[in-house]
Amino acid sequence: MHKTVPPGAAILLDFIRETEVGRKDRASYDVIYANRQKRLKQPLTTMTFGEVVDAQRSWSKGHGSSAAGAYQFMRATLIGLAREMPSIEGTDIFGPDLQDWLGYHLLKRRGYREFVAGELSLVEFGRRLAQEWASLPVLADTRGSQHEVRRGQSYYAGDGLNKALVKPETVEAVLRNVLTAARRPAMLEDEEGAAPVMPGEPVPAPMRPASKRKAVARSGRFWTWLLTAGGSIVTGLKELNLVTLDWRVQFVILAVIVGFAAYAISSMPVVREALGLE
Repeated sequence: MHKTVPPGAAILLDFIRETEVGRKDRASYDVIYANRQKRLKQPLTTMTFGEVVDAQRSWSKGHGSSAAGAYQFMRATLIGLAREMPSIEGTDIFGPDLQDWLGYHLLKRRGYREFVAGELSLVEFGRRLAQEWASLPVLADTRGSQHEVRRGQSYYAGDGLNKALVKPETVEAVLRNVLTAARRPAMLEDEEGAAPVMPGEPVPAPMRPASKRKAVARSGRFWTWLLTAGGSIVTGLKELNLVTLDWRVQFVILAVIVGFAAYAISSMPVVREALGLE
């Protein structure tokens, strides 16, 4: 499957491919209408987009239909896609990647994004898919291309060429799986793995790694500074004989000593962390 096709759409395209051509392996991309690909001069997936469109002109008369590839593209459909998608060139190889990309564009044209977003009902999206691929049934009674068709019939029932090839219950089950895959939480990847993040949710802030520092009570540096500060205060009181000094002078000297001790202790990382300063 082409890398630009999201998971939900990939599930649906696999189902459509198998329903349309009876298989979903690599060979499914080479199938043309009525399995007459062996009559071609070269495999479909080796031809260019332009060569396929040119060859389809004769297939309608010789094979009964111009349907080609894994998703049974009609000639008019390919011409329309080329007009809608300027990046497509006639020289592009009509291989699996290009066919998947074109198939996904058809899904979007029929309302895939609206269906996933909940803006289009399952029944209505099923009807639109049946309009694009005749092998798929409508999921409710509706007006078809020829007349009124009942649930389970092809949208083109009555044209003498097409009929539904799968039950409506099967289509409904697949579409529910498509919704599940399309709405699955996106993955936020980092170096250590992935964590699910629901679309629209704020991305959680990374957790702060646990500190490897020692607790304050177990820090040798803390107790060294504390004891040193205490010893300095006691020594200063004895040496200066502060009892003979004015009480205001004593207060200033004591404040300076305590201030230096407090600054030394509080500058320690372990203390700053414990106080919530980091």
